[in-house]
Amino acid sequence: MKRRKFFEKSVKATLGASVIPLTGYSNDPEKANSTDLTSEKPFGNTDPNQWHQMGTGKKPRPDRRKTETYDVAVIGGGAAGMCAAIAAARNGSKVVLIQDRPVLGGNSSSEIRVHLNGVNHLRNGLPERETGIIEEILLHNRFHNPQDSYPVWDHILYDFITKEENLDLKLNTTAIRAIMSDDGKIEAAYCWQLTTETEFTIEASIFIDCSGDGLLGATAGALYRTGREASSEFNEKYAPKEADGWQMGSTVLLGSKDMGRPMPFEPPHFTLKYDAEKSHKGRQLKPFELGFWWVELGSDEDIIGEFEDNKHKLLGYAYGVWDYMKNSGKFPETENYALDWVSSLPGKRESRRFIGDYILSEPDLLKNKQFEDAVAFGGWSLDEHNPGGIENLNEPPSYFHEDFEEPYQIPFRSLYSKNVPNLLFAGRNISQTHIALSSSRIMATCALEGQAVGTAAALCVKKKVLPRKLGKTYIEELQEQLIRDDAFIPNKPANDSTDLVKRAALIFGSSTSSGDAKLLNDGWSRDYHDNLHHWQSDGLPAHVQIEWDDRINISQLELKCDTNVKRNLMLRRDSLENDVYTTKVPKELLQSLDIEARMDGNWVKIGSIDKNKTRLIKFNFETIETTAVRINLKSTYGADHAKLFEVRCYS
Repeated sequence: MKRRKFFEKSVKATLGASVIPLTGYSNDPEKANSTDLTSEKPFGNTDPNQWHQMGTGKKPRPDRRKTETYDVAVIGGGAAGMCAAIAAARNGSKVVLIQDRPVLGGNSSSEIRVHLNGVNHLRNGLPERETGIIEEILLHNRFHNPQDSYPVWDHILYDFITKEENLDLKLNTTAIRAIMSDDGKIEAAYCWQLTTETEFTIEASIFIDCSGDGLLGATAGALYRTGREASSEFNEKYAPKEADGWQMGSTVLLGSKDMGRPMPFEPPHFTLKYDAEKSHKGRQLKPFELGFWWVELGSDEDIIGEFEDNKHKLLGYAYGVWDYMKNSGKFPETENYALDWVSSLPGKRESRRFIGDYILSEPDLLKNKQFEDAVAFGGWSLDEHNPGGIENLNEPPSYFHEDFEEPYQIPFRSLYSKNVPNLLFAGRNISQTHIALSSSRIMATCALEGQAVGTAAALCVKKKVLPRKLGKTYIEELQEQLIRDDAFIPNKPANDSTDLVKRAALIFGSSTSSGDAKLLNDGWSRDYHDNLHHWQSDGLPAHVQIEWDDRINISQLELKCDTNVKRNLMLRRDSLENDVYTTKVPKELLQSLDIEARMDGNWVKIGSIDKNKTRLIKFNFETIETTAVRINLKSTYGADHAKLFEVRCYS
């Protein structure tokens, strides 16, 4: 059966009872079963004049169906989807971001409140933190949400997305199914916006599914798999001997608050008893203020279809653990504590994994395979939660199989569909095995994939090619653009031939406490593998000067400063402050600077910033002719010295 015909026959089940379009159905039994969403026939027994609009006296039929056209459509507003949409928009595409919740952020939102982890803890105990768009978002939060409020975090994300040019946002909107063209591409996404009762048909050249569960890709006929592969398929030592359907589960988090007086607790009727005597010692009950990440239920069958049933049980188990804490008599320290927040939306870990031209697997990660088409990286441990979740108390809540010495690469071939030619994806639904997913599912890693596919989508539109062709023909251009936009690709230095600093005769600093000003042109945007790739001043103010033998025309200057990628920035519910986590704006970040150009023997100021908030700093100005530029570094957010990793100039 052809894919298009299949989805015409199955769309009724996909739409579900909750989606009732305001037009498009007929009283005729045969026509009532039709899925022709373009029909103007009324549905049921409604009268076109049934709505009496008292303010105007009109009797209209609501027409809430819209068709909108974009270059790139991104489905899913979590970390991956946000970064994909922003990357595509910044690289020139007209973009729409479709999110089925009222807030952005996915598992990190106030609805779920998972820490936005990334490469947090390599074997040396330090992170190798992500830069690029996800770092911009985290810095934006540090500047505007010092109180570490999750509801405010929702609006930090809303502010960040809605200020972006070329980007439209549709919240409370579900992409229900793909509408396919005769050549097997996605022609449009049929969407339903709950709050406005509006049907949207979103047309685009490229679609990016960052929704996690991947409904759009699934209804497009994209190949996918669920469950655990047999160890023999990819030579994975941590996979089971026989393949099975197990998928890591969802978790309900809770939080409690010290009320300063005794707070009795009576569990609700749906509470499920927590049997602490049978529980593995890894199910730690202290600290209890932030709840327990191991109150989890997965599935070895249809984890998406079972979600609501699992949610009901998860709420019961979460309240059961709290009931044990409060009423077992073994935790007197909880006497004055009361529940302050309980999630009503479990945070998901695993469901569909699409099939791309390459399936990322455990040996790729553990052996640190180097990919010619690498576009992102990960490094969270192989963190496979146990089959059964909280219903398998005897086993540890997760098997932290192995930590990594250094980040691993993620190839572009794992980020587009093998059989739907204009479908990209990023997040937990990429082309990978269950064991690989146990590491790469972490949100900041998903965000890097999102920036990669968003950038790729924009290049596809510019060059009028599809993702596979882009990967085969233009992969270096994609990588160079990602690195220029401050995404880091391990072991891949930049080599942008259009960067005019490559032609400079001399680069020097006014003073140096570490590194060398010449390193600002070596293609590396961070110190890596114990090698220095920076210049650091000896005190402030200081400057860096770049000289050319001949006159050049420039209109852009870009530099990358220091935000200390060995320290984490994410919002945490415990507002942890130590050597590895900070709740503050990095003191190393440049705060104020200006740039000058030498023209006809005189230094002329061509740009200045007084309150910088990003690691990648860009100056754009009218084209000038010059033989030298000077970057004057005035202050940081607390560090005594200024550190730079890269300087670029473009005409």
